[in-house]
Amino acid sequence: MAKLLVIDDEPSILHAFRRAFGNDDDEVLTAADGAEGLALVESQRPEAVVLDLNLPDMHGMEVFRNIRRIDARIPVIFVTGHGTTETAIEAMKEGAFDYLLKPLKVAHVRELVERAAEICRLSREPALVADETPPQGRTDVLVGRSPAMQEVYKAIGRVAPQDIAVLILGESGTGKELIARAIYQHSHRSQGAFLAVNCAAIPEALLESELFGHEKGAFTGADRTRIGKFEQCNGGTLFLDEIGDMTALTQAKVLRVLQDGAFERVGGNTTIRSNVRVIAATNRDLPRMAASGEFREDLYYRLGVFTISLPALRSRPEDVPLLVEHFLRRFSPELGKDVYQASPEALEVMSRYPWPGNIRELQSVLKWSLLKAQGPVLLADFLPASVRSGEPRDESPPPLSSTKSEAGLDWDAFIENRLLSDSENLYAESLALMERSLLTRVLRHTDGNQVQAARILGITRGSLRTKIRALGLRIERSVWSHDDQPGP
Repeated sequence: MAKLLVIDDEPSILHAFRRAFGNDDDEVLTAADGAEGLALVESQRPEAVVLDLNLPDMHGMEVFRNIRRIDARIPVIFVTGHGTTETAIEAMKEGAFDYLLKPLKVAHVRELVERAAEICRLSREPALVADETPPQGRTDVLVGRSPAMQEVYKAIGRVAPQDIAVLILGESGTGKELIARAIYQHSHRSQGAFLAVNCAAIPEALLESELFGHEKGAFTGADRTRIGKFEQCNGGTLFLDEIGDMTALTQAKVLRVLQDGAFERVGGNTTIRSNVRVIAATNRDLPRMAASGEFREDLYYRLGVFTISLPALRSRPEDVPLLVEHFLRRFSPELGKDVYQASPEALEVMSRYPWPGNIRELQSVLKWSLLKAQGPVLLADFLPASVRSGEPRDESPPPLSSTKSEAGLDWDAFIENRLLSDSENLYAESLALMERSLLTRVLRHTDGNQVQAARILGITRGSLRTKIRALGLRIERSVWSHDDQPGP
């Protein structure tokens, strides 16, 4: 649910936003002038603000600067006509989230607002360390009391107040972004922006523009000046995830920013300065890559001023019961279940399993097991066969049914199988299986392009990302789901 504030003196714009966002999932606040808008920012603390540059009582830039003084973490999206884009670009330099040109396209507006609201929530909610039972419903909790995790907590405490680069190393699924957010939340930049960029998810040709921006006309399709993340995040914290996948050219520009805080936009020759704290992360063997020349050695040493190595889940089995309890409390309401504890046998099985996919795999297994669960306790019998046997199968749990034919899902066989198993949640199981099959097929069709997939499906990109996470899909060089695995 996003709390959106729209500040615009055009009734038609306010009406359009009420229609586009007026549902049970979003709350829309509106203001017709700057003073009313600032009062709502002060009292309601929205998660995103859409702001017109031309207001009857004050200029949009003045409103924006006042919003920044109230809470610099609130993303502000400017709405502007073609004649005032230069002012919008100046606003971006001062930390605005983005700007939209009139007339507005509803799909693009929704995607931008959802992304801005998500970033705002991540910035506001600290990544907590759970001493005992993790709070119910919280997704941003560092869970674990093992010696290995205690060392991680100590490292966060030591480095967070220091304004230096941090490198987080760890296997996929160990929670590197959560550690980055914890560092940010405990730093003196915690009131500034926190932006995250997945270097592996952005095409090589676009990553440099995403980070450093580009000038109008810099390349085909560059129809306006774009402000990059380094410029936009001035005074804040930038998290570069999967930095080991960054190209040599982009590595050189990142190194220059870290050394002297300077860079040029793509296609430009004006030197821009930005004061940004960089936290980087990778699941690759960066020390080996630096030694072999696959990654710039000077950048590796500049990033690795302070390194935090996250332990794999298999190296801290004593934390598995805590994690299981936390995720059961989180996922049971989402899946319409009333299962908040696992049996001792189930906990023993999960503690023995090596978890090659780490916490992400544990989450996926628990969701799958909850769909099978009957009664208030998660039994060992509800766990996937691969977990019970202790032999991982492609780092993922098996499908809900092994009744999948060459041509696709055999629905008759699946339903018959679940009826014979006395399923009491067949509707939810069927919907989950259908969604997983549909999204996998569409994402394969678009080669993993989520923007195109969302357009084909008729949903927003934010909704698609939520479904991808909930259904345990992975987008790598190919798209796969649990239904591609052999049955238990």
